[in-house]
Amino acid sequence: MSENKKVMNKPNKSTGLPRKRFYRARAHSNPLSDSHFPVPLTPSHVDYALHYPQYFQTDHTIADNGDVNNNSTASLHKTQSKKIQFADIGCGFGGLIVSLSTLFPETLMIGMEIRDKVTEYVKERILALRETNPGQYQNISVVRTNSMKYIPNFFEKGQLSKMFFLFPDPHFKEKNHRRRVISPHLLDEYAYTLESGGIIYTITDVEELGEWMKACLEDHPLFEAISEEEFAADPVVKLLTSATEEGQKVARNNGETFTAMFRRISPSDTESGDVL
Repeated sequence: MSENKKVMNKPNKSTGLPRKRFYRARAHSNPLSDSHFPVPLTPSHVDYALHYPQYFQTDHTIADNGDVNNNSTASLHKTQSKKIQFADIGCGFGGLIVSLSTLFPETLMIGMEIRDKVTEYVKERILALRETNPGQYQNISVVRTNSMKYIPNFFEKGQLSKMFFLFPDPHFKEKNHRRRVISPHLLDEYAYTLESGGIIYTITDVEELGEWMKACLEDHPLFEAISEEEFAADPVVKLLTSATEEGQKVARNNGETFTAMFRRISPSDTESGDVL
């Protein structure tokens, strides 16, 4: 192991957490480029035991030659009926899911991040939190993936109850708007994975992007805006700014944020009656 690697693996003495400065990466990533990381063929191939070992275990199959097959996805048997319900898309350094973990301790949730170093930091952060807080933080995990391409590979129809899109890349140039994580065609996929009544949360400090995301959601037949009363009563809302590194930075600079919450409605509530 290199000397630099040893330093990276050495946690902060006061918190026990990995030191973020060793996991820095570029702020933006092109979601349309090809990346090389494993992707489950279907949601049933997601290795829950890898992410939530307290809730699931993997039974290894025995091959004809007597060897244990550790790589076969068919060997995974879920010992619980629990499924992931919250997904933080582009989770960054994991602040939101860490905060949500204790607010919803019985809910499985996952952060999805495309940058490898950032994903590695979140993995180490979760492991450190589990070690220093026995019995806690067992319901959160992170995966490196491209959410714009592979959402249906991870989640079944109607599986999720909450999806979060916090401070996504703005992609200011018009020619790059197709890279935005909220768009009309991607909302079809998000609507597919959200249960009826499930909620999408969005926040940004870029007004134009905030208007874009709001307009996309308003125009989609399977989403409706949350009322102001419900917005104010939702305990998750305050975490959108306080729990994430980006939100904290905006707050320090006295910046303005633009937040929107939309509910996934039942197809029977739409005029067209279209079903995804």
